[in-house]
Amino acid sequence: MEVGAENFARCLPRLRRRILRASFVALDMEFTGLHSTSLQNNEPSLFDSPAERYVKARQSVQRFTPVQLGECGSDTESVFPRYVVHSYNFFLFPSTLGIRDVEFTLSASSIQFLSHYGFDFNKFLKDGIPYMNEVQEKILRQRLLAGTWKVCSCADRDVLKKAIDEVTSWITAAKEEDTMILQDLNGYHMLDVQLVLRQALKNVWTEPLGDKKVMVKKVSPQRRQLLENSSYDHCQKKLILLSARGFTNLFLILVKAKKPLVGHNMLMDLMHLHDKFYRPLPESYEEFKQNIHNMFPVIIDTKTVIKSVQKKCLFPRVSSLLEVYAVLCSSNLNPKGPPCPVIAVASGCSRYAEKKSPHEAGYDAFLCGSVLLMSAHLLLCRSTDDAVEAEASFSQYLTVLAEHVNQVNFIRGGVSSINFSGEDAPCRHPPALVVHVRGWPGLTEKQIHQEFKALCRFDVRRLSKNQFILLSNKYKQVRLVLRDYRHHPHLQVSVYRHWRHSPSVNCLLQ
Repeated sequence: MEVGAENFARCLPRLRRRILRASFVALDMEFTGLHSTSLQNNEPSLFDSPAERYVKARQSVQRFTPVQLGECGSDTESVFPRYVVHSYNFFLFPSTLGIRDVEFTLSASSIQFLSHYGFDFNKFLKDGIPYMNEVQEKILRQRLLAGTWKVCSCADRDVLKKAIDEVTSWITAAKEEDTMILQDLNGYHMLDVQLVLRQALKNVWTEPLGDKKVMVKKVSPQRRQLLENSSYDHCQKKLILLSARGFTNLFLILVKAKKPLVGHNMLMDLMHLHDKFYRPLPESYEEFKQNIHNMFPVIIDTKTVIKSVQKKCLFPRVSSLLEVYAVLCSSNLNPKGPPCPVIAVASGCSRYAEKKSPHEAGYDAFLCGSVLLMSAHLLLCRSTDDAVEAEASFSQYLTVLAEHVNQVNFIRGGVSSINFSGEDAPCRHPPALVVHVRGWPGLTEKQIHQEFKALCRFDVRRLSKNQFILLSNKYKQVRLVLRDYRHHPHLQVSVYRHWRHSPSVNCLLQ
């Protein structure tokens, strides 16, 4: 089900009930970009520690914005035990009410990627649900109290100017209690128009009528004061904050519910959740981890779960989430029992059961939740000699997934996963290689990378004037390079030994 600014407020109570009833909530996000190429040395590297990668990713998160968020809740029916999934696809756009105009960057490759998969940019721009974090909300609250708030969007200002012109032309000839109707106002314009009219004209009153309409009534100043102090005022400060907060209201429900949060390769998702809906990302990596763990005590990354399934079961090496889903749906993975639990798509959310929509956030969230249930069921079958029911409880799945809880996949780095409830454990990489350059002066890291990229994928870092370190995550590639460069006239390649190659050790020995 698609949700935009126009119908978000109406859907919010139902969404809250869904989250509170859910066994878990799966989440996926699409962004205007991932890694900023305008920042020097911002690409992920095998040399990165988690803290170093966090610094790089933090810079990118501050530049880009989410355009779409998919949320899939799953609950178990009591009459006939099965998992019923409710999938929602939210279009998001930063709030323009009362805070500093938000700037964000577009990555050409990311926009092209989204366009290729049919992303609706009109809905993102015209019907995106506003959102703000705690710092932005505090600024808006202060400006509302001081009466110094303003609308930042130029498009909004054009709508507001048109509305003011209509009302000022009408009001001169109008009598008290006369009314007029402003039409064709989008959901987020309806509040802006009322606030601006009330601020500009002290003898008008406004009420939303729904269906993109606002009623304007001419009133006396005394009547206006009585209406402002009534509990029926749709522009009370708390209601303004509620509207401006937008999607953040649903985020706060999710935080309060403390349901297991499920994603796939979800580090960037978690960083954007923190930055856009909670607080700007802290400089400290450890503080970020602690904040996320406080909000979401149980996080499950299906990427780390699938790695375990691939080791324990006869599971083909597939990469995309859709391919993993297709493999898990096949019947030949689990000869000991049912291939997967019973998963039913709720009425109103049936589109994803009928049509594949890869890289649409709601569909990817649906895939993520389904992959979690099916892979957990597969691991449960492998962990016991007894037959496992297709409708196993989610608590059974959590037990078999215990080693993966709060372990978020770390792409190409010094650890295999980030532990959000403890210290990060280093992973076992193939040994690093040292390239000693002879008779080839002025060689750069980029040239070294070009030299070896035909054979394998290495990350390169200069060690000294004529030495470079190479890191790969595949043992086969390391052996291949050692073999093929054994007799190279200019490049001597050997396994890195700390006592022999470290500049600090060499300096101490000298």
